[in-house]
Amino acid sequence: MAYRTSDKVRQKKDAKRTAMMQTAVQVFAEKGYHAATVRDIVQKAGVAIGTFYFYFPDKETLFVYLYEETGEFLAQTLEQAITSKELLHHQIAAGVQSYVNIALYEPAVIHLMLVGGIGAIPSLHEKRSIFRERMTQMWQRPLDFASDDGNLPEQNTRRSAEMIAGACDEAILNLLAQPDAESSGPATVRDITLFILRGLGYNTQDKNSGES
Repeated sequence: MAYRTSDKVRQKKDAKRTAMMQTAVQVFAEKGYHAATVRDIVQKAGVAIGTFYFYFPDKETLFVYLYEETGEFLAQTLEQAITSKELLHHQIAAGVQSYVNIALYEPAVIHLMLVGGIGAIPSLHEKRSIFRERMTQMWQRPLDFASDDGNLPEQNTRRSAEMIAGACDEAILNLLAQPDAESSGPATVRDITLFILRGLGYNTQDKNSGES
């Protein structure tokens, strides 16, 4: 009879893997890709070094995997926030609010996506390009709808979306560098949102303000 891993054993293995990956995000954020070691990760996660190598052959493979998983989480969260609203100014505000929330409560996630591994891992270049493209398309979709409805001045929505993505990243990184980041969160959301809407030439006056 073939041996089958019990559900209890499988759940225990999954829990160790999850704990190790969550810890790895923190370690990479604190120490940077080059300084962080496999031993740092397993010691902080409280797992054996053999557990690491059971799942990943090396640090680079783990980092690239974490980048993909974290990018998917970030993109999905922002997309859900944006699509939950109907009017462009509410969509922009919701997306920015979601981004700031993640930055304040999961700063290691932002560090991993925007700082960690830049120039350090050649194999990450393509993954980063894919992520940046997804973020650009995420912002471009509501712009296209608003443009089609006549609610935006004529413009290259692709270029506008690229600038929104870049401006958000820069503002988020600057927010996290502040000692009072959490208390500055609401003002940051407001400032980014207004900056984007003004840059788009979008006038919120006479728009339906009934949507929350």
